[in-house]
Amino acid sequence: MKRLILLLVLPILACAGPTTTSLPPTPSIVPATQTSIPPTAIPDTPTATNIPATDTPPAASSFPDPSAYNWGPVVSGLERPVDLQPDGSGRLFIIEKVGRIRIFQNGQLIEQPFLDIDDRVGSFGNEQGLLGLAFHPQYAQNGRFFVNYTDTNGDDVIARFQVSSDPNAADPNSEVRLLAVPDPFPNHNGGVLAFGPDGYLYAGMGDGGAAGDPFGNAQKTDVLLGKILRLDVDSAEPYAVPSDNPFGNEVWVYGLRNPWRMSFDRATGDLYIGDVGQGAWEEIDFLPAGTGAGTNFGWDHREGAHDYEGGGPAGMVDPIAEYSHPEGGCSVTGGYVYRGAMTEWTGIYLYGDYCTGLIWGLVQVNGGWQEQQLFDVNFTITSFGQDETGEVYALSDNGNIYRLLHR
Repeated sequence: MKRLILLLVLPILACAGPTTTSLPPTPSIVPATQTSIPPTAIPDTPTATNIPATDTPPAASSFPDPSAYNWGPVVSGLERPVDLQPDGSGRLFIIEKVGRIRIFQNGQLIEQPFLDIDDRVGSFGNEQGLLGLAFHPQYAQNGRFFVNYTDTNGDDVIARFQVSSDPNAADPNSEVRLLAVPDPFPNHNGGVLAFGPDGYLYAGMGDGGAAGDPFGNAQKTDVLLGKILRLDVDSAEPYAVPSDNPFGNEVWVYGLRNPWRMSFDRATGDLYIGDVGQGAWEEIDFLPAGTGAGTNFGWDHREGAHDYEGGGPAGMVDPIAEYSHPEGGCSVTGGYVYRGAMTEWTGIYLYGDYCTGLIWGLVQVNGGWQEQQLFDVNFTITSFGQDETGEVYALSDNGNIYRLLHR
């Protein structure tokens, strides 16, 4: 295992946070103004989208020999890429942290950005910037997509945009803010977005930053920081709170420090979350499809499966996998369950560490979890991505994107 000699930081590092002698007040929630349909106009049974197939292929029962595979570069010349998402057209959309979304099409990186909002994105801190992207499940029909970014005030913003008449260009003036959550510190912004099998938009929010969650935000169910949020973006303008959210607000699960990348397994609907640790343990959290409302993952009572401040309510849920800093690095980057053409990888969840470039595999076999370190790459891992065929990619701060390939 290579030793950590790199002190780079990116929007995902498990940093201790800035030293301060006077903490700002506990942040409040500033939702966008609701118009048109009131937020109470919520269907009792939402229309489900992207429902997992009933003929899900069985997961691999063992890990392939990693020496037969490598991460081959497919895109270069990017500026701090932190997310990669397909839209269903064969194109890949890549977030550059400074405030741009680029398109990779037919083996080429298109020079003109799909969206450029660097005028409103605050990327002054290493963990700030344009951080997450999700296309509406009916994007081909409605042209709507959603982003998560920190604005020039340092607030965490979830916003909706619209594609223009040119399919390779979004309208930067079409922005509709869903939420703007005040964030007291520049680190721990989360930023990941994903549509679930239920058709709702899920958003990962960091605990607000500094060290040790000084305001206890992650354990407060009336505060949006340190959570996974769940929004109905179809039944109200700009959104509604789903009627089955457990606390009567946007919060779906809580007790997270800095969820850096989460994903739904496209075949099963299971949810995987990579949550960045404080100073000792990095973790992968898991919710089986159709479950999880109100789950408490334990931060800041727990760091991984270990006491941090100790105490806490009953029922806190430990991760399905963790690694310590001495054995694995500094900051977990959550990934995806492989569903591509190399069937020997089917059902294996791939995730890594930003600093060391270590990549692990995790798979559920006979009700238990098996884990194995598989790769030790020579680049930092800012994010993973998955295309519409189920192939998995790794993004790096060096400006490159790599794909898992057979040698």
